[in-house]
Amino acid sequence: MRKPMEIGYFTMPSHPPECGLKEGNDWDLQVMRWLDELGYQEAWVGEHHTAPWEPNPTPDLLIAQALMQTKKLRIGPGGFLLPYHHPAELANRVAMLDHLSEGRLNFGVAASGLPSDWAMFNVDGMSGQNRDMTREALEIILKLWTEPAPFTHKGKYWTVTKPDTMFDFLKPHIKPLQAPHPPIGVAGLSKNSDTLKLAGERGFIPMSLNLNPAYVSSHWDSVEIGAAKTGRKPNRQDWRLVREVFVADTDEEAWKLSTGDMMGRMMSEYFLPLLGHFGFKDYLKHAPDVPDSDVTVEYCAKRNWIVGSPATVAEKIEKIYDEVGGFGVLLVFGFDYKHKAEAWHHSLSLLKNEVMPRLGHLGSAKKAA
Repeated sequence: MRKPMEIGYFTMPSHPPECGLKEGNDWDLQVMRWLDELGYQEAWVGEHHTAPWEPNPTPDLLIAQALMQTKKLRIGPGGFLLPYHHPAELANRVAMLDHLSEGRLNFGVAASGLPSDWAMFNVDGMSGQNRDMTREALEIILKLWTEPAPFTHKGKYWTVTKPDTMFDFLKPHIKPLQAPHPPIGVAGLSKNSDTLKLAGERGFIPMSLNLNPAYVSSHWDSVEIGAAKTGRKPNRQDWRLVREVFVADTDEEAWKLSTGDMMGRMMSEYFLPLLGHFGFKDYLKHAPDVPDSDVTVEYCAKRNWIVGSPATVAEKIEKIYDEVGGFGVLLVFGFDYKHKAEAWHHSLSLLKNEVMPRLGHLGSAKKAA
């Protein structure tokens, strides 16, 4: 028997450029408290360094605060950008955070996809150096957590030593609370994603970012290709899908609050232009022959977003579930609605209390693989 679909939250975090850093942090904390009270399963917090619409270079600072203000919600970075952190330092910091969480921490990792971040840290993302660094850093972190004997790792990008005891009592001693480590999640974007192949290969949590369902269906193929390398059998229940979601009492109200408000603004001012610069608008199309000029806020809202009344949203989620072949957790994409806080809280509440009860049958509708 498989458990029913769960819901969680994925925030970049997204805030408009005029929003102060403290102001945005406070909104994110408020949302985390709501998620905990409503019974959401988990929340993931992104890391970015040079994107004014994604202003959080330190997800662990927000996570540490949120863990102190919640009781059951699992929280984690979604994810730490491994090329920009020394593996030994991050291994210790994440282990400490796991203890502060009392075992509620998830550990999301990512390779970084913003050229402006690559430039700041002198990482050659165009050649795939960021992905190579991510694999090496993760290997070191896991070895520090699980290898009891002293060692020296001499890699391409880092040399890290786990020393033996020195002066009778100085030694590495910091390990995560969760054994052998917190659950690890990785997010994928592109078709045939190497990141999602890594998830399948290592048994990590695969997360698919907010793209057209027709495109996302290929992501599970990547997970299975990776799993085949190590003889694993991946479970669709572990698969997370990130989606833009807005639920209101009527379809008309939900459309107005999404396309006509912060979701539409972020998409038109930031996300669509960004994908356009990368040549990534194909990821949002329901068919390859759709012109880039047709990929507008309204197009995305109709084709990709999950917007409407509880009945409409339930119908749309079930359609996506069937299109991709089944998944385990729907992650609501986070937006800054502090100017209409009640509407955002109402949307989160309707999703949990009105929509999800209509979808209880989906958990057992698909096979595990």
